[in-house]
Amino acid sequence: MKNRLGSKLNFIVLAVVVCIILLGNKAYDYSENSLPIDSGDTAWMIVASAFVLLMTPGLAFFYGGMVNVKNIISTMLQSFVALGVISVVWVFIGFSLAFGDSFYGIIGNPSTYMNFENVTLSPHPEFGSSIPFLLFALFQLKFAIITPALISGSFAERIRFRSYILFMLLFTLLIYSPLAHMTWHPEGLFRKWGVIDFAGGTVVHMSAGLAALSGALFLGKRKKIEEKPANIPFVILGTGLLWFGWFGFNAGSALGANFDAVVAFANTNLASATSMITWIFYDRFTNRKMTAIGACIGAIVGLVAITPAAGVVTLGQSIFIGFIAALISNISISAFRKLNIDDTLDVFPSHGIGGIVGMLMTAVFASEVGLIHGETKTISMHLIAIVIVAVYTIIVSYGLFKLVNYITPIRVREDQEERGLDASQHGENFI
Repeated sequence: MKNRLGSKLNFIVLAVVVCIILLGNKAYDYSENSLPIDSGDTAWMIVASAFVLLMTPGLAFFYGGMVNVKNIISTMLQSFVALGVISVVWVFIGFSLAFGDSFYGIIGNPSTYMNFENVTLSPHPEFGSSIPFLLFALFQLKFAIITPALISGSFAERIRFRSYILFMLLFTLLIYSPLAHMTWHPEGLFRKWGVIDFAGGTVVHMSAGLAALSGALFLGKRKKIEEKPANIPFVILGTGLLWFGWFGFNAGSALGANFDAVVAFANTNLASATSMITWIFYDRFTNRKMTAIGACIGAIVGLVAITPAAGVVTLGQSIFIGFIAALISNISISAFRKLNIDDTLDVFPSHGIGGIVGMLMTAVFASEVGLIHGETKTISMHLIAIVIVAVYTIIVSYGLFKLVNYITPIRVREDQEERGLDASQHGENFI
């Protein structure tokens, strides 16, 4: 009964949402543009949005190459499907929950921009005053897409696909959107406190990493754990695509072709480069081999850690952030594997811990308001925000896993897990 209910629910929800969007949407009136746009800023933000979208297919290759060969397709699809699911949800209500009129600084009014109503081609003075408001909404969409996809690495090789889609939808509405509102909306709680998150240390990486921890706890361990990556060249390709896309992720968060974008671009590259070489040399220091997988994970951890600080620190500070993040995440992965928790692709130690390190380093080094400048308010507010995000995300995401499991089983049967998710969930095989 639960299987039949779950299999029909996703389709019914999609059909209703599509009909509502179709009936409620209207054509754009170019004559309504009241504010001029800057062609340079607009061109850069279109490119940056495309860069960030490319990160999700990159993540698919990154994750897909690290799992067992019988789960490559299912793991890649868990990332790729977010491009479809979240795009529709974002237009319908997600963007409004994140950037609509503020309710107590915690969440946006769902009716403000439902169906992209009032999301015009004219710039919004508070959300990118030199680019079309529609472009800002689409840029933010790409962040919303990759965040739930990041979570999928923690429970790879054992989750039912349709249950994952339902979880992804609920996560976006109940966790991602409120955190985006609190962090990036002018009236958001964290923003008014002075919390600095340039491109998503809390909103994207902490939320994904902590939800990943909840998922690993809820689903339990795999029946057979095999530490044998199926396709290391896929991992390298995915890392390259993610690194490339991250320039749009961080430099695009300047919302224009300006000095902040250039600084963020440079810091992004340096932090990732430093983290990568720190990771492989630390592995050798501890008598482990300098592996391609290690180099790739190190590069990603550096990208994660610099994300909240990208536009507000110096080049030297970005190098230090990459260095310290690599050490902490590397040690965290080794320590975490000793626990009885099966986070398949180490999402929590990489993104959760990396995001926390990045937020703390932002509070230490941020231009004019960081701890090294004698200011203590920023570090205090960051610590409070980190605790709030951690507690909220872990509790709510665990509750969402329980809710989804009540509607439709969230974990595949043992025989399906043994066959592999490619065959049991999708009827396809990599080889």
